[in-house]
Amino acid sequence: MTLTDKVDKRVLVINGSYREGGITDQLVGYACAQLQRAGAETEVIDLRAYPIEFCLNCRECMQSPGATPGHCVIDDGMAQLVERIEAADAYILAAPTNFSSVSAVFKRFMERLAVYAYWPWGQRTPEYRKAGLPPKKALLISSSAAPGFFGRWLFGSGRQLRIAAKTIGARPVGLVFSGMASQQKNPGLSRQTMAATQSMLHKLLS
Repeated sequence: MTLTDKVDKRVLVINGSYREGGITDQLVGYACAQLQRAGAETEVIDLRAYPIEFCLNCRECMQSPGATPGHCVIDDGMAQLVERIEAADAYILAAPTNFSSVSAVFKRFMERLAVYAYWPWGQRTPEYRKAGLPPKKALLISSSAAPGFFGRWLFGSGRQLRIAAKTIGARPVGLVFSGMASQQKNPGLSRQTMAATQSMLHKLLS
């Protein structure tokens, strides 16, 4: 299968980058262009501009059983975002590496994914609501000032992106990690990074 083959899939992109036009934004834009070329429908949620409040950790959303996400007591944009997550066929989860972790806006989004857990009072540990269901696919994207191979293995961003994917019921097809992002004031994507993204998009759509 090539990216010129036409597919009928809805891909939801959740972008946790702070900086418009940075490497993570460029990777997201490149991936979306390739997906649209293949006929996929894409929607990008830029978390830096999306109305999500901090989780209250009240666990009200975790009390009802079932695969359907729980209801959050906070009235903001998260309910609509959960609807988009449920409607999508596949995902791209993207966040740069800041202080060895995903960005704070992505972490805030992750905490609001509590609606995807079942953890009633008296139960010792939570359960994933989507556990046991056929998983969707997710491509993970991150970047850092460190070399890519270093960032992939020693920073927590890749692991946190994988946790977010598992929580919403997705299986990662791979992680595109662009390193050395601080070598220039306005860096661009390398051919190696674009090639790696193409390879992962094949897996996402197959």
